[in-house]
Amino acid sequence: MAKTPTLADMGGIMQIAFVPQDFDGAIQHWLNKGAGPFFILQDNQAEWTAAYGVEKDIVLDIALGNWGEMQIEIIRQKNPGKSIYSDWFDAGKDGVHHTCIVVDDMAAARALAAEKGYDVVHEGRHFGPEWIYVDTKGGDGTLLEILCMPGGNPGLAAMTREAARDWDGSDPIRILTLG
Repeated sequence: MAKTPTLADMGGIMQIAFVPQDFDGAIQHWLNKGAGPFFILQDNQAEWTAAYGVEKDIVLDIALGNWGEMQIEIIRQKNPGKSIYSDWFDAGKDGVHHTCIVVDDMAAARALAAEKGYDVVHEGRHFGPEWIYVDTKGGDGTLLEILCMPGGNPGLAAMTREAARDWDGSDPIRILTLG
């Protein structure tokens, strides 16, 4: 009998993400634990996003750093409006917001998520990479981001992982400009 496919079969967790009440404090927490350096993307806006099925412009500050092979993402929404980030923040929550896997085939990942009964609550794309967040219905911290990067380009994930490998603790917070 063949094993029923799961989202875990599509890719391992490469990132743990937080939407903290204290953005700078969360970065400092992870720096104190040995994660880093952190690359900050300020006022980051995707090419296209939708939250809860409604298109919207969401502006984020995003901090990315690695703790060993695991990427840590810290997110702060900058503009008003309902999203998976503002809902979490406005409810006063801290802790893990979501985890992220990388897949090669977004259509297959979407189909499998739908088959499992997971609702897409957020999605977007940014000049190539595309992502969806699905509600795995496990409660707080169990959203799953599914990320697909065309051509297998590891982009920022590879950059933060490489920067962490031989990091000596200097220059712990770096502003990153894309484009």
